[in-house]
Amino acid sequence: MAAPRALLLLGLLLAALQGHGRRPPPPQSPLEKVAVAEHLSLPQLAGRWFLVGVASRCGYLAEHSHQLEATAVTVAVPDGQSLTVSTFKKLDGMCWEIRQRYLPAGPRGRFFLKGRGYGSKVDVVVAETDHSSYAILYYQKGRSISVKLYGRSSKVSDAIADKFEQRARAVGLSEDVTYYFPTYGFCDSADEFHILNVLVRHGMGSPSSPWCGARRWQNITQDGHRLHPGEAKPILAPVWVRLSLVGSVLAFCGK
Repeated sequence: MAAPRALLLLGLLLAALQGHGRRPPPPQSPLEKVAVAEHLSLPQLAGRWFLVGVASRCGYLAEHSHQLEATAVTVAVPDGQSLTVSTFKKLDGMCWEIRQRYLPAGPRGRFFLKGRGYGSKVDVVVAETDHSSYAILYYQKGRSISVKLYGRSSKVSDAIADKFEQRARAVGLSEDVTYYFPTYGFCDSADEFHILNVLVRHGMGSPSSPWCGARRWQNITQDGHRLHPGEAKPILAPVWVRLSLVGSVLAFCGK
C-alpha cells in the first residue's frame, strides 16, 4: 500500500506545482461585455451626426462643462469595414476639422483607434443605433469607459436620452458625469488651413484618442501635404478637441 500512496502523493504534488505555475486568465475587458447593435449596417451610419451627450469621468469635462462646444461629425465607410470620421468644432472662434480613422477589430461594429506608445489604443463599440435618428457608442482606453450619444439632429427624444443614460449607469457612469452638448453654433466646414490629423510624440498617447489630455496637433492641408516647421507652427490643441466623434459614431470624447 505504501507504493500506491507514494505515487498518489507525488501526482497530487505535481498537479499542485503545475497549477501554481499557471497565470490566471486576464480579467474580461468591460467593453467585451457590451454587445454590438443588432442589424448594424455600416453604410447606413454614413452621413452627418451631432454629438448630443457624453458620459465620462474625463476631468476636463467636469471642470469645463459650461464651455462645451457644439460638435458635428461626418462619417464615411470607404471600404465597407472601417470608418473615416471628420469632426467639426470651434477652437478660439475658428471652425476646425479633425480627421480620424476607425479600424475594424473583429466582429462588425467593433473598432479601434491606433496610437503611438504603450496603452494608447482606444477600443470602440457601436452598441445601439437605428441608423436614422441616434447612435450610442462606447469607448475604452485601458480600463476606463466613455459612452457617447449621437443624433441625426442636434436634439433627440426623451426616450432615446433615457436609453443613453441607462447604458451609462450600467457601466458606472452616473448623471453627475453625464454632459449634454449645445444644440446650436455648429460648424459646417473648415478651410484648408484648419484641417487637422492628430499627430503625437512617441509615448504621449493615441493620435486619435477621444480621451482627455493635451496632445500636439500639426496642420495638414486638404491634399494631404504635411506642413513643415517653416510653413506652419504646431499648436497645442485643447483637451476638448479630442472628444469628438463617436457619432458617427465614433470618435468622440472630449477633446
